[in-house]
Amino acid sequence: MNYGFDTPVVRRGTNCVKWDDDAQDDILPLWVADMDFEVAPAIREAIEKRAQHPVFGYTHVPDEYYTAIINWFSRRHQWHIERDWVLYTIGVVPAASVCIKALTEPGDKVLVQTPVYNCFFSSIRNQGCEIVESPLVYDKEQGFYSIDFADFEQKCADPKVKVFLLCNPHNPACRVWTADELQRLNDICLKHGARVVSDEIHCELTIPGVMYVPFGRVSEACQQNGITLCSPSKSFNIAGLQTANIVCSDAALRAKIDRVINIFEVCDLNPFGPVALMAAYNESEDWLDALRAYIYKNYLELSKFFREELPEWTVTRLEGTYLAWVDISSTGMTANELAAILKSRGRVRVCSGQIYGEEAGRDFIRINMATQHSRLMEGLQRIVQTVRTLKES
Repeated sequence: MNYGFDTPVVRRGTNCVKWDDDAQDDILPLWVADMDFEVAPAIREAIEKRAQHPVFGYTHVPDEYYTAIINWFSRRHQWHIERDWVLYTIGVVPAASVCIKALTEPGDKVLVQTPVYNCFFSSIRNQGCEIVESPLVYDKEQGFYSIDFADFEQKCADPKVKVFLLCNPHNPACRVWTADELQRLNDICLKHGARVVSDEIHCELTIPGVMYVPFGRVSEACQQNGITLCSPSKSFNIAGLQTANIVCSDAALRAKIDRVINIFEVCDLNPFGPVALMAAYNESEDWLDALRAYIYKNYLELSKFFREELPEWTVTRLEGTYLAWVDISSTGMTANELAAILKSRGRVRVCSGQIYGEEAGRDFIRINMATQHSRLMEGLQRIVQTVRTLKES
């Protein structure tokens, strides 16, 4: 079925963060992780049906909500979740903050693998904890990241490290961690008494031939030591409906997390979030598969474009997410400097890699590929033209 991913959607003027954050209407946004595609038809129909009722009051989350989650992860990812393991909340970032609060005291440390999603840093600092970075190893020739397990264990051995905040699939390094990698990380965490909190919001967005493995599916030890954060928001383009889930099999820890959810007052979903989740997981699998194919095609075209037009730039090998991570070290500029120039002169907005770790991201920009192919190519042309102008000046 043709879902019309090539058809441009006018988002400017809708109070859209991606398109309306800049006052100038000639800037092409390829930055924040938000797709420019219409949602799956089943989701839209379910939302419209709910909107026909004229009252949008406090919402009860029905049993069917949990059934949709359980069936989806069992069918799609061979991970068998029990009903009692699931706690709902308003987003994956609040979920991460809740888990850190439940597992730490102010002054404790939280381990992350940089470069990593920028909100990890604020979630950790907001709980009064210290960030410990274990940088991923970047192979520039291969355009690929791997884990420095020796460094990871050295950092994890600090008795003040209580939590490892994992990103799986990894944003922005584009890795989808293998079962062996996840097991090894968990073994180190268990050895040193650290819990694993795994942000798996990009779990559906993998390329052909790459399989996402839920952390909790790897082994019984991973399931017991890990807490998984998931949501249909990224994969089905419904982030504004603010629905996410925390999956924790440890009953005592789950009760503690639930208590923090209520203390933080992030325990109530809006009337449309559960409806959208059920429509996504129950009726929109074909749409998701078509979306993944479209994004992969965009990635191949982006990679080809840079090989031909800016061969000195390296596009990191994509395994998951819809976010291209591009090495711009050949420019001699920091990511902050180049991103500012691309926006002011090229009228295209990308993310500076430095927000994902000052050192780990200073030589990279992040480009959102989840847009119409024509828009993506226009953005890439603007980038190349700007860089060529800089070379000539």
